[in-house]
Amino acid sequence: MQTTKPRSITRTWEAVTHHEMDRVVVMTTVQTVTLSADRHGHKTAQIDGKPAQVEEAVNILNRAARVTLISEERQPIGKPRAARLHTLMGRAGIPSGEHYAFAGAALDRPVYSLAALTEEEARAVWAFLTYTHPHAA
Repeated sequence: MQTTKPRSITRTWEAVTHHEMDRVVVMTTVQTVTLSADRHGHKTAQIDGKPAQVEEAVNILNRAARVTLISEERQPIGKPRAARLHTLMGRAGIPSGEHYAFAGAALDRPVYSLAALTEEEARAVWAFLTYTHPHAA
């Protein structure tokens, strides 16, 4: 399956920065940094919930003593990509009534909509399809 446009993603981190004077930590700052990119490549940032420059947010993450990923949200692949995945499964010989069960087997969880899959999940289903049906590649 070929990659199409990148999908939207938002990641939020907790950044802990130690401020030192003469190699002694005199203050610790904890900030929440959120970076987002839409499918058109437009990037935005927030620091502690307030809009910020992307460069400033990235600098905080780079300078931090400890960075912890708090959350990650990805946009689902959507209907056009799901339709292509349905088509590929059909061409591989999987009956249309079994597409969701097949995707569920690939992901080891119930799947009720291919359009709701993330990019990584769609790639996992594609990999499973090409593994179980080599002629699908």
